[in-house]
Parts: sequence; structure tokens; C-alpha cells
Amino acid sequence: MSSMKKITIPILIILICTLIGCASDRADNNDGQEPEMIGHTSDNDIDDPDISPETEDTPEIIKEEPDDSGTFGEDKTLIDPDGNTLQTRILVPEGYERTTEEPASLGEFLRNYKVLPDKSPVLLFDGTVKSNDHAACVFDMYLSGNDLQQCADSVMRVYAEYMRSCGKEDRIAFHFVNGFLCDWNSYKSGKRILVSGNDVSWADGSVTSDSDDNFERYLETVYMYASTLSLDKESRSVELSDIQIGDIFIKGGSPGHVVMVVDVCEKDGKKAFLLAQGYMPAQQFHVLINEYHGSDPWYYEDEIIYPFITPEYVFNEQCLKRPIYLTE
Repeated sequence: MSSMKKITIPILIILICTLIGCASDRADNNDGQEPEMIGHTSDNDIDDPDISPETEDTPEIIKEEPDDSGTFGEDKTLIDPDGNTLQTRILVPEGYERTTEEPASLGEFLRNYKVLPDKSPVLLFDGTVKSNDHAACVFDMYLSGNDLQQCADSVMRVYAEYMRSCGKEDRIAFHFVNGFLCDWNSYKSGKRILVSGNDVSWADGSVTSDSDDNFERYLETVYMYASTLSLDKESRSVELSDIQIGDIFIKGGSPGHVVMVVDVCEKDGKKAFLLAQGYMPAQQFHVLINEYHGSDPWYYEDEIIYPFITPEYVFNEQCLKRPIYLTE
């Protein structure tokens, strides 16, 4: 990696980047969609001594700028405004090739995911435009009018949509913060959850249905009781050199945050990757820009240092993980 000048980021930016995460202010968002639930609480109200949020000191953040050599931070446009999928909208850097992905894989699913027209703003769940927009492009992904589908929820949605699209519906299952496993098979068979304090259980409560509407109700149930805390526990650490589509950079907590690797390319054994996120309040899933690279949104393996600075959050070491949904 070429030499870089170092500029200390103001303390205010440190606090904003690190302390603002995907909180779970969800207790008021049920909107009567789950009449079978009792004692509805937010995910933070389900206590579990093994998954309490961690507190840690915020490290001093040194932000690095490119030098004048032209090898880092080149303002080359890799956005094709006419592309209508992830892989046709965002081109690969010169000399790089997208990694080979198997047919019907998560990688193929994400690369062919539809994106909104170029320069579309990121919208919040209520239809308003996000004020601090750092999007290279926006996924054409369903977002309800409830403030539920935030950061971890967007990642879980991607995995659920993918598994449903390729005949792996029996693998759609996510743990709540308290450890309860909420699986799509049980939900579509008519079962509904009962919540009493910290206890969650299944009960018969509806008709069997695998409709799209019922699938959305299932996901919103997951969103209410899962979070970065549970997603972190459902993931395993991986090395940066082994990064692949579907991996996540995550800090489990209340608040916490997570961004997802949605594409990977490679040159001479070194990788570059695209990151996408949802956030709070609930908002459209979008590919993040790389603030060092102008119109090039790729993040390069050789340039990753910790703390790892993304446009809206800072991740420490050991944050790169792989959800277990497709591996176990």
C-alpha cells in the first residue's frame, strides 16, 4: 500500500461514527400484525446474561488520505448508470475479475439483484430521504412502512430471500436475542410466537400459508426480536484473505452495526469487495461508497487497516465474520 498522510479525525466524528448504531427501538412497531403475541417487548428487553452488550473504549481514529502517486484513491468512474443489477451497475477495477460463483449461489443471487435507477436517494421507512446518504447504488428491495428493517435485519432478509428463491426454505431460521429459534417452516405452518417476559414459545394461531404476505409477517417478527447481538452469535470469524460474498463486518451490541459483503473481485490473489448496509431508522439497503476512492466504491484488501472506517461506522479487529446460515 502506498504511503499516506495521516489526519486525525475530530473527536466529534469519532463519537458519531462509533456510538450511533442500529438500536432496537421497536416495541411500538407491531401495528397489530401479530395478534397472537403477548407481552410484546423490544429485543433489548429479552435478557440473556451471555449476550449483554459489550462496552469498550473508542480508539483514536487516524484517517488516511491518498498520496499523489495515483495508485490509491484514483477517481475512476466504475458506476455504469445504465446498469440495472448490482454487477452491471458497478464495474470492476482495471485488471480485476469478479470471483467465480456457482449457479444458484448467494453470490449469483446478489450480483443479479435489481438496483434502483442511478443516483436514487436512500429512502427511510416513512418515505423521507435519508439526510446523510453515502450510497453508490440502492437495492430494489422491499421495505415496509414500519421502523423495523434496520442493519442486521437487512442482512437476515438477504439470506432469507436467497434461500426462498432457490428451494432452501427449510433452512430459513434465525435466533432471537434470548436464543429462541424462529424458523419459517413453523411460521408458515400456522404457528405463532408467544412472548411472556423472557420466555418465547410456539403456539397454534393461524392457517398454513407460504404467501409473500405471510413471509413478510414472518420477517417482521424476526426483526422485532433479533439484532446484531443474535446475528453476531450466529456468525464465525474469518480472515480478510478469505473474504467472500455474504460475509459481514459486525459489532454486536445495543447499539451495534453490521455491513454486508455483497460482491468480491480479485487481481493477482488480492481481493476487493463491495459493502452494503441498512441502518436506523429503517431504510433501503444500499451499497456504500468508499470515501477514499471517489467514484470507485470497492474496498481493497491491501488498504484495510483497523480501526476499519466505513462512511457511517468504525469497526475494530475481529469484526469480519461469516453467518452460519449456509454452512451448518
